[in-house]
Amino acid sequence: MALSNYTSPKWWKEVIVYQIYPASFKSSKPANEANGWGDVRGIIEKVPYLKALGVDVVWTSPIYKSPQADMGYDIADYKTIDSRYGSLADVDELIKTLNDNDMKLMMDLVVTHTSNQHDWFIQSAESKDSPKRDWYIWKPPRGYDSTGRPIPPNNWAQILNDSSSAWTWEKKTREFYLTLHTSQQVDLNWENPEVVAAVHDVMHFWLSRGVAGFRMDVINLISKDQSFPDAPVIDPSCEFQPGEKFYTNGPRFHEFMHGIYESVLSKYDTITVGEAPYVTEMSEIIKTVGSTAKELNMIFTFDHMEIEDIKTKGESKWSLRDWKLSELKTIISGWQKKMIQWDGWNAIFFECHDQARSVSRYTDDSDEFRERGAKLLALMESTLGGTVYLYQGQEIGMRNFPPEWDPDVDYKDVESINFWQKMKKLYPAGSKELKEARELLQKKARDHARTPMQWSDEPNAGFTVPGVTPWMRVNDDYRTVNVKAQIEFVGQDLSVWQYWQQALQVRKSHKDVFVYGEFEDVDFGNEQVYAYLRTGARSKERWLVAMNWTGNDVVWEVPACIEVDEVVSSSLQATTVREDGTKVKLQAWEGVLARCK
Repeated sequence: MALSNYTSPKWWKEVIVYQIYPASFKSSKPANEANGWGDVRGIIEKVPYLKALGVDVVWTSPIYKSPQADMGYDIADYKTIDSRYGSLADVDELIKTLNDNDMKLMMDLVVTHTSNQHDWFIQSAESKDSPKRDWYIWKPPRGYDSTGRPIPPNNWAQILNDSSSAWTWEKKTREFYLTLHTSQQVDLNWENPEVVAAVHDVMHFWLSRGVAGFRMDVINLISKDQSFPDAPVIDPSCEFQPGEKFYTNGPRFHEFMHGIYESVLSKYDTITVGEAPYVTEMSEIIKTVGSTAKELNMIFTFDHMEIEDIKTKGESKWSLRDWKLSELKTIISGWQKKMIQWDGWNAIFFECHDQARSVSRYTDDSDEFRERGAKLLALMESTLGGTVYLYQGQEIGMRNFPPEWDPDVDYKDVESINFWQKMKKLYPAGSKELKEARELLQKKARDHARTPMQWSDEPNAGFTVPGVTPWMRVNDDYRTVNVKAQIEFVGQDLSVWQYWQQALQVRKSHKDVFVYGEFEDVDFGNEQVYAYLRTGARSKERWLVAMNWTGNDVVWEVPACIEVDEVVSSSLQATTVREDGTKVKLQAWEGVLARCK
């Protein structure tokens, strides 16, 4: 492989990014002040922990002032910290503490929409003549029905509640405003240059404070088709339809992103990653993440997160199907090769605040195999090319909470609540359909990533002081699955935390191979073993990764073209049996890392 921009060293390519969901990470408050929420000072408290794990950049989900209709992704003031989390002074201290430990802070930037309690929107809604009226997207009704009810401008459905219109009615001025996610999250009008300038100002505000960059929330939704047409009818039984084709990577998206780069990002040495749902075409993606694109460093792609979805009725999160290992290989290996070929850059992630736990989704989260599955995923993520994103609790193999939890009590996420309420309206109690809906929640709800971090076997898992009720219930398994037990573990193998620490050290010691190197599939058609070769961009070192994705022992025949020199490590840390130099016996959910000749 000729050296390219892909192999050009950049600090943001080599870092380990750790995402913190601040409400659930760590509360620093004493008993007389505790409110059951995590806070910024709790993050400061845990900086030594993150440093020991191998983290370089901390990305925190929104901590700005917010009514918390969607857990902070509904922002009421971009330059003020929500009192639940602390103050600007606390964030300044966090930045300094991280910098003192050779670490950086990355913020969540949510600029497709604001809260309906943001002062911009309050002014916008005052009258049609308000100076800020055009900061948001207002439309008159397309008419009125027989009862006098105003009809929305088009048939788009909300993203987090497909039973509702994406348009919210405002009685005072008798117009609708666009709310793609929830009725409390109002879409900004990026066609207005004043909005663009205000967003640039927010970014300068944080970057000048010492923030190292941004994860940009659903950033490819900022440009909409200005004709606002009806969406095709995917599901005739629904009044509203998914309209993402008209607001994803819209006509001015790249113009707006290039403007962000030229006016803001080019002035700083930043790390940037965009959340970019609904887009899978490489020719389109490379316009954003290509080495000469001058937009973003990388984006999150979601093919692997949607592998379980049944898509016969369009994009459907609330569905479930069995998938084959070859399908996962096609996705993961495909992105590895495409980014090298197209000179782009990958963001490697298997968990975030919007997805269920990876060990529950991709492997086996039973007591017998949870640790094995978590370490297998750690081996894979730490040996893929791109920037690694690790989500809080992933490093100890936190899993989905159990099926017994009550959807009416224990689920807190607005998307989960909307789905469950819809199902209860459609189907009677005890019905097969309602049982299936409950199973879907237990497999796929965002809530599973949001239970409090399990620090110890103490009450509330050490997340907050005993006697205080956390904002969300702690997973039942915290007495055995927690940080303290895993850091202190002594045994033949390694705990999940210890294995992650080791895997990240190996990655950093061999950046030429695992960050910048070539990628080659091995034995691709095998439905039990996922194997690939990584070859250094400059050193030409060759490493083999081989992983058994089943609950049974597998004897894997190493292809004749590969000569294994030394099995460096196993995710089980047990002795890996090599039978005659060409065969490797892999135990259930075991992965091995080997140096090749």
